[in-house]
Amino acid sequence: MAKEKILIIEDDKDISRLVQYNLDKAGHVCTAAFSGEDALDILKSRVFNLVILDVMLPGMDGLEVCRSLRQAERTRNVPIIMLTAKGEEVDRIVGFEMGADDYVVKPFSPRELLLRVKAILRRGRPVEDGKDTIELGDIVLDKPRHQVKANGKEVELTPMEFKLLALLMERQGRVQTRENLLDEVWGMHAVDVFTRTVDTHVKRLREKLGKAGKNIETVTGVGYRFKADEDED
Repeated sequence: MAKEKILIIEDDKDISRLVQYNLDKAGHVCTAAFSGEDALDILKSRVFNLVILDVMLPGMDGLEVCRSLRQAERTRNVPIIMLTAKGEEVDRIVGFEMGADDYVVKPFSPRELLLRVKAILRRGRPVEDGKDTIELGDIVLDKPRHQVKANGKEVELTPMEFKLLALLMERQGRVQTRENLLDEVWGMHAVDVFTRTVDTHVKRLREKLGKAGKNIETVTGVGYRFKADEDED
């Protein structure tokens, strides 16, 4: 497997070294930044496959960095794992709403982080199964180009949002449980707080799709399904 380039944004140098040591051992190529400002400067000239981002940074905090990455064309599709001591559910949800793909709470085991990194890097790649292009209702999803158009306009999605939409569209009409989506899209086992991650991503996905977002239906108490405009009840 090709070596993935990972940017670690963490002001605690001991934690940064620990993360970098374990990722280096796993065959990745790591770069460290100790502030949000330094990280954004690095990202102006270098490309990374993944960003590991601490929330509690001096100056510009991690949430602001995450927002900046998602707004910039160069970095909007780079997967982000939030790394923080904040473990409350509200903090997780805010991170996801800012565009984070996953959330690891300190203290963490290096093994857990490596598993999350592996899952994000694997799931963040464009979908390879099925047809190259899926067109349902007002949404056109082009997998090779990693491109989505809704109502004739291109929609910018994070890798996880793209993976989630692709899976729902490929299984049009079939209900997908939150647990199944969590497993297939994120590569994680179901836990209550993590199944809510699915809800957060679906909400953001619907907002980005505009009127076409109504095709992602909520099946109360179960999960979601994609229903194109022409489908009959």
